[in-house]
Amino acid sequence: MLTRLLAVLLICLGVTAQAQNVRIKDLVEVDGVRSNDLVGYGLVVGLNGTGDGLRNAPFTEEIMSNILERLGVNVTGEQFRPRNVAAVFVTSRLPAFARAGGQIDVTVSAIGDAKSLLGGTLVMTPLNAADGQIYAVAQGTVIAGGAEAEGEAARVIQGVPTSGVIPAGARVEREVDFDFSQLSTLRLALREPDFTTAARIEDVINRAVGRRAATMMDAGTITVDLQRTGAASPARAVVGIENLSVEPERRARVVVDQRSGTIVMGADVRISRVAVSQGNLTLRIEEAPLAIQPNPFAEGETVVVPRTAAGIEEEPGIGLAEVPGGTSLSEVIAGLNALGVSPRDMIDILKSIKAAGALHAEFVVM
Repeated sequence: MLTRLLAVLLICLGVTAQAQNVRIKDLVEVDGVRSNDLVGYGLVVGLNGTGDGLRNAPFTEEIMSNILERLGVNVTGEQFRPRNVAAVFVTSRLPAFARAGGQIDVTVSAIGDAKSLLGGTLVMTPLNAADGQIYAVAQGTVIAGGAEAEGEAARVIQGVPTSGVIPAGARVEREVDFDFSQLSTLRLALREPDFTTAARIEDVINRAVGRRAATMMDAGTITVDLQRTGAASPARAVVGIENLSVEPERRARVVVDQRSGTIVMGADVRISRVAVSQGNLTLRIEEAPLAIQPNPFAEGETVVVPRTAAGIEEEPGIGLAEVPGGTSLSEVIAGLNALGVSPRDMIDILKSIKAAGALHAEFVVM
């Protein structure tokens, strides 16, 4: 039933959907306005016996010793095996224009053999960027997204208790050295490069400012001369540009997910004239060993005789059918769905049509 509903939806999208105008801010990225990834190595404490086994994770003992020594506690040569600490990687993303003192979210993930981070507290952890500099410091209570229960002979886990988040758990200590207000030229990078879309963005911007301020450099880049926009500042120029509407041009594309049997396609996908035939073979092998025992009061041993039943069945499939040229893929899917073809068989058919050179679209398999 779900497959048929999906097919009907795809038909409606392929027949009635028309290209809609989209804001430029939803199509491009402004050069220089980007986030930066941060990473750190820290320690979560306060776990209820679910931390790392220090014998299997010696790095946990090393970082714990370093932290205690920085706090004035000398543990050199001491033997301690606490089970309430876990070594973790702390990751975050520093947003564009983040200022010192601001707070950002962090993700905490165990790297040892800890069973759970529930109830743990992350000790002060510096977060470094790709240049090796510290840009933020994280600390706080970990909110893990799972649960665990264990008994003498059974154990059940729901979710992932070895990973969690700390909302607003890091404070920005260093700002990215980027002065946006000093820019004289703005570069817009298309998220999906396309010559037609880039040309339309160039035309829309030039019409809006009344002069030739935008220039298309290639399929993925448009440069804007900020002096010709007449804006008081680069930020004001971006405000005037990013809300302009453009009708984007999309490439014909078919995306299939083999694991779930999902098929997603665009309205511009077309199929040339092709003939399709599909069928399934089912192999069946059954083992039914037979035990033969000696007669009562007779000497001998029980013998197991193998018994195997093997067969090949051919299930009825699609006979040889011809698809006329210019047919949309949504119509083909509707026809296959009407015949009761499963999503996975549809994917195999689409692969074969693409291999035959009759499917005129980018074919993406996930």
